[in-house]
Amino acid sequence: MIDLQTGDFLGKDIGSFIIPSERVAHVQIGNNLEHALLVLTRTGYTAIPVLDPTYKFHGLISSPLILDAIMGLERIEFEKLEHLVVEDVMNSNAPTLTMADPLEKGLKLLINHPFICTVDEEGYFEGILTRRVVLKQMNALVHQLKLKEMD
Repeated sequence: MIDLQTGDFLGKDIGSFIIPSERVAHVQIGNNLEHALLVLTRTGYTAIPVLDPTYKFHGLISSPLILDAIMGLERIEFEKLEHLVVEDVMNSNAPTLTMADPLEKGLKLLINHPFICTVDEEGYFEGILTRRVVLKQMNALVHQLKLKEMD
């Protein structure tokens, strides 16, 4: 949890803040866009990680990327959904973190992203650090500090 004695919240590594990979919706690089759009729609997320069959992280796929790929000049070309694969349209430049990275590094990345994927040294997907989890922890810290002040 948060060490109130030293006040070292930002220096903590992100390992204790991530949502583990088993609980994160994802698609594989070879899945077609129809499958990816179905997963995105069913989960309610706007973006999810893209993994290979060995669970190495390759990027993110999002609803806007899929819609951009099927947008024609005069209509949305839905028939492209089953022929294009995730690898063709994913964002392969998504930032990542490791479990040992300090929370401060994660906070800087979360300014522009709702979540950041965490990977090990070999690129295997370990989970995600979300704004929600960080904000919940910061909120708890603020309340604990307020209570401590009142004593």
